[in-house]
Amino acid sequence: MMARLLYSLVLYLATPLILLRLLWRARRQPEYLRHLGERWGFYRTPAPAPVIWVHAVSVGETRAAQPLIDALQAAWPAHRIVLTAMTPTGRAAGAEVYGERVVQAYLPYDYPAAVDRFFRHFSPQFGVLMETEIWPNLLAGARARRVPVLLANARLSARSARGYGRLAALARPAFAALRAVAAQTPGDGERIAALGAGRVEVCGNLKFDVTPDPEKIALGRTWREALGGRPVWLAASTREGEEELVIAAWRRVAVPGALLVLVPRHPQRFGEVAALLAREGIAFVRRSAGLPGPETQVWLGDSMGEMAAYYSVADLAFIGGSLLPLGGQNLIEAAACGCPTLVGPHTFNFLQATADAIAAGAARRVADVAELAAAVEGTLGDAAELRKMRVAALDFADAHRGATARTVALIRAALTA
Repeated sequence: MMARLLYSLVLYLATPLILLRLLWRARRQPEYLRHLGERWGFYRTPAPAPVIWVHAVSVGETRAAQPLIDALQAAWPAHRIVLTAMTPTGRAAGAEVYGERVVQAYLPYDYPAAVDRFFRHFSPQFGVLMETEIWPNLLAGARARRVPVLLANARLSARSARGYGRLAALARPAFAALRAVAAQTPGDGERIAALGAGRVEVCGNLKFDVTPDPEKIALGRTWREALGGRPVWLAASTREGEEELVIAAWRRVAVPGALLVLVPRHPQRFGEVAALLAREGIAFVRRSAGLPGPETQVWLGDSMGEMAAYYSVADLAFIGGSLLPLGGQNLIEAAACGCPTLVGPHTFNFLQATADAIAAGAARRVADVAELAAAVEGTLGDAAELRKMRVAALDFADAHRGATARTVALIRAALTA
């Protein structure tokens, strides 16, 4: 209790810094200043009833939640889903994926009073947190109001587990407040249980149950036809500092006519990456400006919600966030689209999925820029290897489906226990 009081005091004292951070981020994304009251638990949206609350912090979690939200709506048809997020891009993804099927709001910052206002306004029957959203006051408030909260698609790296362990007086009561945990892998489950969670079951990764949008797949195929048979490699979800490395690899790839499709992870960086390409003297076209022409060397993917189309147009994809020590991005969507992948040395955020994809022959690991360039060049020039990796990717994705059904079964059992 004392640890949480100190944590809350620090949070209140940090309020000016939190406001400054919102203003700073609003310089690039003005949407950060919209619905500002919701971040302190003040809501204008009328609360539906009865409510199931699902929290997905940003874009990746919002899209991963799709099969679970569909299953929750089927299992509890009389309930409305309130989907909370923490970022404007997460909220935009929610609008794109779910439309009017869910009520969207920001989850408030973890102030005790703000959390209390959230629960008083929406009065959820139960809540589902996606992945590793552990907030001490939020979970304490849920327990005080007898709102069962479950952690779904839960993952926790060894690095993050050590961080929580250093704050055990704060973290252990929060993990213990969870009604149940649906872990992605046995390792995730063991680490979460060691931090105090009670009921932990391994249910798999919900992202394997996300079906790529057929319209986006068809769009990618339309792009392929327009490109007239050019070899295409994709750098997907690249992070800050990584585009320079990808460009260095691109300069080494000696495949005639090869097109690089470069898609930054965060939309606020689209302009920054465009400026980088211009400085490098690279002939590029932005997706928002149209299709690449015969002279285009790089196509800059400055759009949201089209990743399945990018994977469908590509012969081969490099998964960003993995050349630098950022933990990597998820390769599951690429596999579901039948796109062979390359990953860098840093994939600790998706350790098990990456290891399984490599073991299945759906992905290959590269150590640095030189190996990335060699792997792109060698694989693009080997049609038989590409076909083999495509089949392996689809088989890998199919073999790991089923997490949604297991998660819903755990939720039902935990609510009736």
